Amino acid sequence: MVAIKNHEAERFLQRDVGSYSTFLLHGTDVGLVSERVRRIVKGLVDDPADPFQLVRLAGEDLSGDAARLVDEALTVPLFGGRRAVLLDATAGKKVEAAVDLLLAQAGACPVVISAGNLKKDSGLRKAVERSRTAAAIECYPDGDRELAALVDVEAAGAGLTIDADARSLLVSLLGSDRLASRSEIGKLLLYAHGSKAITAEHVVEAVADASVQANDDAVDAAFSGDMASLDAAMNKLHLGPVEAGLLLGAALRHGSALHKAKLAGPGGDSPFRFGLSPKRKAAVERQLAAIGPDALARNIVRIGEGIALVRREPRLAVDHATRVLWAVALSARPRAGRG
Repeated sequence: MVAIKNHEAERFLQRDVGSYSTFLLHGTDVGLVSERVRRIVKGLVDDPADPFQLVRLAGEDLSGDAARLVDEALTVPLFGGRRAVLLDATAGKKVEAAVDLLLAQAGACPVVISAGNLKKDSGLRKAVERSRTAAAIECYPDGDRELAALVDVEAAGAGLTIDADARSLLVSLLGSDRLASRSEIGKLLLYAHGSKAITAEHVVEAVADASVQANDDAVDAAFSGDMASLDAAMNKLHLGPVEAGLLLGAALRHGSALHKAKLAGPGGDSPFRFGLSPKRKAAVERQLAAIGPDALARNIVRIGEGIALVRREPRLAVDHATRVLWAVALSARPRAGRG
């Protein structure tokens, strides 16, 4: 049984590809499936753009002609050299019968099968996993560890280093699609070109979503007791019922993190150790110095009640969110005490 788990795929692609003749790439991350398909194909033929070296088939090409896949895989290259077959089995196309015939053949050229998400009881997946000459490779969304490794590899390839804070912040902003992540990383590398190291400022300026940044500005202003900055930040936001809920959700997470950091004390296990730009770090330090744990606890309850109101009365969501953040800001002002 050759089933390559998502976390094992990188090692497999580096060392073991040559031991197999059929590859099935499947999972929910379409971008990662595409990337790994290209990587395997690049190692199998000299020029993937040459139709004599790489034969491309779709599932409907095999409809009523399951033997065609075997015929293509057994065809001897007219001009010599290496040859492979790339089969698109996405969108639920039925290719099980053709793959069963393929796996029973010996001496066929390599075949790479690109599929979508397949359940464990999928006929295609079970057939490939049972074969000694085939490998089924999972392609699921990257976790923080995989994203951090991807960032390091891409940065090193561009001749740059990236500090821990910048890496943590970048990972928190990347999504679950590998191609989208590469696009954002590429944008960051281009922005940081000419620098020796990628900093958190580079990440904020090149990658951070504007709405996320605006939410952070409003939340920081509220917990800093800065009414003027809070009003300015709120004016920049285009709030509707959904956006108001997201804003209060960000405020709730921030308040909970402040409370945990306050209870942990200096040198404790603070949620703010990584992932903040220097500007936000300074803001958090001011907030921790100004607000006591009791006041933070009251604010957490206040924000939670505000979230409930937003859900119950979406027509008044913006008003509820505004009142809650004003209340948080008033409690954080110097005269409000330290809880």
